[in-house]
Amino acid sequence: MKTFISCGFALLTLLWGSSVTAAETRVIINLSNQSVSLIEEGRTILVSPIASGKPGWSTPTGHFSIFNKDINHLSRSFGLVVDASGRVVNPSATPGTPVPRGGHYQPAPMPYFMEFSSAVGMHAGYLPGYPASHGCVRMPRDLAALFFQRVQIGTPVTVVGSTNNLTHVRKAMPISQTVSYVMSPSKRWTLAQGWRR
Repeated sequence: MKTFISCGFALLTLLWGSSVTAAETRVIINLSNQSVSLIEEGRTILVSPIASGKPGWSTPTGHFSIFNKDINHLSRSFGLVVDASGRVVNPSATPGTPVPRGGHYQPAPMPYFMEFSSAVGMHAGYLPGYPASHGCVRMPRDLAALFFQRVQIGTPVTVVGSTNNLTHVRKAMPISQTVSYVMSPSKRWTLAQGWRR
C-alpha cells in the first residue's frame, strides 16, 4: 500500500511538474509583423521571422495550445509530383493529383512540426519574405529546432494581428538559415519588430 501511494504521489508530481513547465512557456505569433516569439518565465527567449498563411489560407487567430509534436512530419494535404527522371512537375500537388507514368506523389516535409490548430502548426520551411503557406507558420530550420526543443504538449500559443496590414515585407530566408541565438536585448527588439532590412 505504501509503495502504491508513493508511486501515485511520484506520478502526480511528474504530471504537475510538466504542466507547470508548459504554463511558464508560451508562444506569441504576430501575423502583422510576420514573427513568432518564445516567452519563458516572462522573458522573450527566441524570436523568429515567419511565413504565415497566404490569402485564402489564413493562419487562424486566437488562443490555442500545442497538442502534437512530430520531428519528421509530412503534410497530409500538400506535396509535389515528381516524374520518372526525378524532376518536379507539379510543386502544388495534393494526394489526389494525377501522377505521370513512372512518377510519384511526394508529401511536403514539415520538419519540427508543432501543431496548435487542426492541421496547422509551426514548422521549418521556406520563407519567401511574405505570407505564403497554407495556414501553417513556417520558420527557418534552426529556429524551428530550438522552438521544438523548448515547447511541450500544452504550451499556450496566441496568434494575433493580420496579414491585411503588414508593416513591411522582408528578404527571403532559406530553410537552413544560421544565426546566433545569444542575442542582446537590442537585437531581440529588432527581431521582434519584424527583421527590418
